[in-house]
Amino acid sequence: TSYNTKTWHIGNLRNMHDVKLISSNLNAAANQNTPSYSYVIVGAGSAGCVLANRLSEDVHESVLLLEAGPKDMLLGSLRLSWKIHMPAALTYNLCDDKYNWYYHTLPQAHMDNRVLYWPRGRVWGGSSSLNAMVYIRGHAEDYNRWQREGAEGWEYERCLPYFKKAQCHELGENRYRGGSGPLHVSRGKTNHPLHKAFIEAGQQAGYPFTDDMNGYQQEGLGWMDMTVHRGKRWSSASAYLRPALGRPNLKTEVRCLTTKILFDGNRAVGVEYTQDGQKKRVFADKEVILSGGAINSPQLLMLSGVGNADDLKQLDIPVVQHLPGVGSNLQDHLELYVQQQCTQPITLYKAQKPFTMVKIGLEWLTMFTGYGATAHLESGGFIRSRPHVTHPDIQFHFLPSQVIDHGRVASKIEAYQVHVGPMRSTSIGWLRLKSANPLDHPILQPNYLSNDMDVWEFRESVKLSREIFAQKAFDEFRGPEVQPGPQVQSDADIDAFVRRKADSAYHPSCTCKMGSPSDPMAVVDSNTRVLGLERLRVVDASIMPSIVSGNLNAPTIMMAEKAADIIRGRPPLSDPGVPVYRPATLNTQR
Repeated sequence: TSYNTKTWHIGNLRNMHDVKLISSNLNAAANQNTPSYSYVIVGAGSAGCVLANRLSEDVHESVLLLEAGPKDMLLGSLRLSWKIHMPAALTYNLCDDKYNWYYHTLPQAHMDNRVLYWPRGRVWGGSSSLNAMVYIRGHAEDYNRWQREGAEGWEYERCLPYFKKAQCHELGENRYRGGSGPLHVSRGKTNHPLHKAFIEAGQQAGYPFTDDMNGYQQEGLGWMDMTVHRGKRWSSASAYLRPALGRPNLKTEVRCLTTKILFDGNRAVGVEYTQDGQKKRVFADKEVILSGGAINSPQLLMLSGVGNADDLKQLDIPVVQHLPGVGSNLQDHLELYVQQQCTQPITLYKAQKPFTMVKIGLEWLTMFTGYGATAHLESGGFIRSRPHVTHPDIQFHFLPSQVIDHGRVASKIEAYQVHVGPMRSTSIGWLRLKSANPLDHPILQPNYLSNDMDVWEFRESVKLSREIFAQKAFDEFRGPEVQPGPQVQSDADIDAFVRRKADSAYHPSCTCKMGSPSDPMAVVDSNTRVLGLERLRVVDASIMPSIVSGNLNAPTIMMAEKAADIIRGRPPLSDPGVPVYRPATLNTQR
């Protein structure tokens, strides 16, 4: 509420005491009119939706969920919002900024100075409303490494129960899978001959078949899990937010950009946001929780005076807490497509013709079935790049189609492709504020391929993909290689191809890393609390100490489930001694 102080005739007041009294009354009135909640959550993405659901399960707590983007349903209809909810339509929202922050990196010195495109969700569900619906947890060793990196209590046996708590797998519950959580997960079940050929070719090349790459054995090729339920995308908004919207203690606001965390000394007391051109404030009686993702959470911290003091002073932002780790440690996955022409008309090429697309769309709109009901990334796998690597560091997603420029350019031929890239690259980047204006996108510097080992791993990824495509299983389908192309054979040629064609797999993370308070680059402690401040947490992919070996959506949801128990003071779940596959020997690459 804004008070018009001009109506106060200060000159008529008898003494200074009256001025003080009126000013304190004004403040009290303003505070009474500023809404307050137990928890204010910034960002209704993969983590924010989980927290909104779990924290509002306690009926005596009130929760406000703020989202910069719109709701994920037009007039409450899935069908009217088909671009989000139809799995096969996923590339539509990568092409514009309607539900998408539409970020771009600095020119990349080791990638022919290319500027790379980073879509991020700006809508209920966040990037889980834009992603390719691949459900991959990463490897057990990723979480054991987190523990060694200072994230106390985040080792695999203490994370697995939260993956299970979140999940409702259509194949039912076992020691690794959940059977009754809100996040529906289905298994690739296509009879498509090209998917079958890819898995068979992997075995012919000497890799194992894995019947669950999220279970006991990640290593090998097999059928992938997807966050698709009854033919529809199952985002964190569908899984967690929509079922909780009827609760009287949960309030949501959309199209509101949070611009600042409000502090009283070193205690977070609320946030300021803009909505419909108006500046608004809201207070948090217990905690402010940032779940804006790996770009927006560090950006908001820095805008609020939490970050590297020298950088903040240059922008005239008053320093609340010097934390040089904010925006540092930026990690992402790069990938590229190895593409082969197909001699038979069985790829998705025809499905992209206008008349067929209308037919596919009508079937999905009426029955949620058919080619529209899957993202078609139904097989994939994980392998090791070389001997003595303890767990897989290369990931495959196979697609019976050709993708050009993030799906922004239509396919020209019958072709199939494998998306491939290293999982644990050592190139580390950073992000910084461009200005003190919250509307300005931050400067993104991932430093891709700045390390020789990363270049070698990518070169190996191309060679190992070609080897799988050369197996007998593909003989009846194999036409000429489209990409890199038969002329690309030498190491130098492959490296040049990688620089020209590799792109982000859309996994930015680690920019507010979790660590021990003695680590100068840690931003949050292992309870997700921002170091040196009170009543402020970050819960999203930004707090990963290091990137996991796989896609990030499932781990982000797991982290939010675990954080919700921490915030609610519940005893942590654990599965001590859960077995994990180890290769018989590390002396060979496969």
